[in-house]
Amino acid sequence: MEEREREAEVSDADAAITDLYAAHYAGLVRLATLLLRNESMAEEIVQDAFVSLHRRWHKLRDPQKALGYLRTSVVHGTRSAQRRHKVAERNRPDPQPDSPSAEQAVLAGAAGEAVVEALRALPRRQRETLVLRYYGGLSESEIATAMKISNGAVKSHASRGIAALRPLLESWT
Repeated sequence: MEEREREAEVSDADAAITDLYAAHYAGLVRLATLLLRNESMAEEIVQDAFVSLHRRWHKLRDPQKALGYLRTSVVHGTRSAQRRHKVAERNRPDPQPDSPSAEQAVLAGAAGEAVVEALRALPRRQRETLVLRYYGGLSESEIATAMKISNGAVKSHASRGIAALRPLLESWT
């Protein structure tokens, strides 16, 4: 007799949850989607809420409040998902830089050698100006201070140096 009562309870719970699912699933998914902005994750959270309700159906004091239980479960589920997402974002490792292929490394090395050779062909002041500017990353005023020349002289040396490099490097490419 006791076993039949238990089966009847499970059957009643299944029917009640099936009815709730049919009536409120779409609305709960919309609620979760609005909170998360991710529909697939929202669907999972709603499914988890229904599974949890099914497991705890026998503990409900008032089965009429099952929809409230589901809404609360969905809201808590979205909050948990957002917290997990934030923690994952904070602890995500920095992406590794793309490493150049062997061909790119060889070409870059050859190009670097060509630039160094071309720089060696320039007069000292032009070479110093270009190295400080493009390899050292200094501004015109910092270069002027380092070389003890005027800003105008830095501009002049840089312009003449670039103009002299152009024909030397065009033959390389």
